[in-house]
Amino acid sequence: MPSGSEVRQNETPFPSGRSRVRYTIIGCGHVGLELARRWTEAGHTVTGTTTTPGRVPELRKVCTEVAVLRGADRAAVARAVEGADAVVLTVSPRLSRAFDAASRVAEYADTLVATARTAVSAHPRVVFTSSGSVYGGGTGPSIDETAPTTDDPDASPRSFVSAEQAVLATPRGAVLRIPDVYGHPDDLDYPARVRFAHERLGGSVPFAAGALLYRIDYRDAASALDFVVTEGLTGVFNAYPDDVTPPDNAEAFAAICAAEGLPGLTYRAEIRLPEVPVSSARLRGLGFHFAY
Repeated sequence: MPSGSEVRQNETPFPSGRSRVRYTIIGCGHVGLELARRWTEAGHTVTGTTTTPGRVPELRKVCTEVAVLRGADRAAVARAVEGADAVVLTVSPRLSRAFDAASRVAEYADTLVATARTAVSAHPRVVFTSSGSVYGGGTGPSIDETAPTTDDPDASPRSFVSAEQAVLATPRGAVLRIPDVYGHPDDLDYPARVRFAHERLGGSVPFAAGALLYRIDYRDAASALDFVVTEGLTGVFNAYPDDVTPPDNAEAFAAICAAEGLPGLTYRAEIRLPEVPVSSARLRGLGFHFAY
């Protein structure tokens, strides 16, 4: 796989009288690409990265520049972030390596922790997209950003917490904790996810039955990252649509299984997610609004 190779497009002239801003997005999945689209349409310069050379044409549609690299590659990351005003990490472990506890150990450490440490060593302004798994199941009536992070030994929360710590150790670091992302046309919808669980995983999933099935539309996730970056925010923020408390996994997926004529799922509870309501009051109090 190429390391740090770049494919550049011609830059569109920036509108007269406005200051050009340069961003780097490391890990351009659905959220990262939506964020890149917003910024390039606003006239900014965006370098997007992927680990997959075959995705370069897809990224070139919305990014000013594209780099093929792994987040642990310090030299490649340093080149990609050079001159950037901010660096956003929207990296995600591979789905195929997320369902088995042993597989998660190396995958999450390489994708999340190594990328975060490399990024902060190369740039002073890093925003990391994290997960509610850092809260574990949660305690008390609700969870906000002051809640302690879990000491669960699973690689998912452990790696997210370690990546957060690396970013928050810097004066200008910020962390955005989001729930399950959905809504992109290329995403698996929830019935398809249930069928996948039965066909590929024998109906057994690593999540807990009692976890609340919070979801965020990929456009809201990108908008929240945009808000954190452009408002110059630092520290930790939840971006959980919190106007309604969702059903838990057991209830939500039992209904889907019944509708699909499938047996119920088995929950191994290896990855604990909040089982009590999560508040995004801090982010909303600063002016952010969920649109979807």
